[in-house]
Amino acid sequence: MNAADECFQINGAEKFAAFHINSLKITDLTWRSEIMKKPKMIIFDYGQTLITEERFDGEAGNKAVLKLAKRNPYQVSAKQVQELAKELNKEIGRYHPDVRKSISIEVHNHKFQQYLYEYFGLEFDQTEEELEKIFWDNAARGRATDNIKELMEYLQKAGIRTAVISNISLSGNTLMERIGSILPDHHLEFILASSEYVFRKPHNRIYELALRKAKLDAREVWYCGDNAYYDVEGATKAGIYPVWYRGAMESENRLMPEVECLSIKDWLEMIEVLDQTER
Repeated sequence: MNAADECFQINGAEKFAAFHINSLKITDLTWRSEIMKKPKMIIFDYGQTLITEERFDGEAGNKAVLKLAKRNPYQVSAKQVQELAKELNKEIGRYHPDVRKSISIEVHNHKFQQYLYEYFGLEFDQTEEELEKIFWDNAARGRATDNIKELMEYLQKAGIRTAVISNISLSGNTLMERIGSILPDHHLEFILASSEYVFRKPHNRIYELALRKAKLDAREVWYCGDNAYYDVEGATKAGIYPVWYRGAMESENRLMPEVECLSIKDWLEMIEVLDQTER
């Protein structure tokens, strides 16, 4: 069974081409009858949803950081630093090959890089936040996903509020700066980085926090993301209507949702869907 069978899918003139009811692992599906109502807020994932990033190159990021070291007593290379970072991530439980077995608690990058750099005796004049920005800018450059600017403009004019929830170890300030530099005209009400709030998607806690900040009921919100487990299934379990965005998915992201969702490949399709909904 493919994703098209499990999600509402737009396909040419057939706006909702396929709808398959499979064995869902949730009990409260009363929001299903409200699918065609306009949401009061749409919350987005960050990576490969709002912003598409180039393939991550940790060694390039570390190389840029090491150029700034005022002390490197062991003359460690970027490759050595990245090898230790990979070991630490594995021990923490990050990036498990089976995402359903991944951890739901976030380790803040400032503490991660503090261990990493002090292990090698590295010293810098830059702040923790400055170092992580330098690392990120060189390890994973980003650009706006296709037609996201058009969608954001549409949502603003339609009075639909927007926000972000992201599974990310980098600080909230760094994430906000990245989004602001790429989408300077956004009207996001808040940006929740898991690094600042302990919990990672799909844990209900981070979705619940977003709803409380928005002062909205789950049935009044849609959530858009590229990851079937963290985003689609996580939002569903929180009672939020899920949208599976497949327009910028990485090749290794092959997991299919086990819940019903709206599946789209282009943000212009999202505008078409919203145009058909009712207030």
